[in-house]
Amino acid sequence: MSTLIIGLVVFLGVHSVRIVADGWRSAQIARRGLNAWKGLYALASAVGLALIVWGYAQARSAPIALWAPLPWARHLAALLMIAAFVLLVAAYVPRNGIRARLHHPMLLGVKLWAFAHLLANHTLADLLLFGSFLLWAVLDYRAARRRDQREHTIYAPGKAGATAITVVVGLVAYAVFALWLHAWLFGVRPF
Repeated sequence: MSTLIIGLVVFLGVHSVRIVADGWRSAQIARRGLNAWKGLYALASAVGLALIVWGYAQARSAPIALWAPLPWARHLAALLMIAAFVLLVAAYVPRNGIRARLHHPMLLGVKLWAFAHLLANHTLADLLLFGSFLLWAVLDYRAARRRDQREHTIYAPGKAGATAITVVVGLVAYAVFALWLHAWLFGVRPF
């Protein structure tokens, strides 16, 4: 379990710099350069992610159940994941209406992903992993919205074509992941 916790601290710690030390982050970018910052950020993120994957796999081999699984929760989680995939794609498709309206769809997608997995899973490792990501996404979303207000950020209006592409790509990505990749990567079929 300690490997999972260390991985979460490293990964989410790196991703929280803008939440807790935005001024320090800006100073580091000015001092070292944007590419050096991105390189260090990516390296630390990769190390943290590797530790999370390794630690979660270790924890799953000897699970500590916290509550009885709820029979309906897997179905609700699968339904919520459809929206999570669309939100994730919305973060990358330019000028889509979802991003224009919600501003930070990736963070909302992470919230849904984490919440859905907290519903469907019931071990200590699940609570640590998905609970940590949910808490981080809530705090990061709040910080991003405050930053938008402070900087008077204006998001480009969405276009119907880009929004349609976002939804279709999100649905296809969900189908591929739910029907094949999730079982292949994690040994668990969502359905």
